[in-house]
Amino acid sequence: MMHTEPEVFGAISHPARRRMLDLLVDGDRPVNEIAENFEMSRPAVSQHLRVLLGAGLVTEQRHGRERRYRLVPEQLEPVRDWIAHYERFWDDNFTRLRRHLEKGDKR
Repeated sequence: MMHTEPEVFGAISHPARRRMLDLLVDGDRPVNEIAENFEMSRPAVSQHLRVLLGAGLVTEQRHGRERRYRLVPEQLEPVRDWIAHYERFWDDNFTRLRRHLEKGDKR
């Protein structure tokens, strides 16, 4: 199920949540392992993970008493699409800059 853009963008708006996503890129992790990377309380880490869960950016699996979180990268599609829209702007500006610098070299 795709979640709405506001949910996804809201979830990634906080640097701690972006860092949590970075930690999950290589595979699922237990909440305690995620929490070790932050100087905040375990309940605060859990609250951030709930926001990511609510936006569909992570899944949660329980293994006994342990909760493991996994990244759902396809849910970042609205972010990718938004960035792609602006890539044209950057590509055009870099092309103009390259042309400008090349003109300077010919003088």
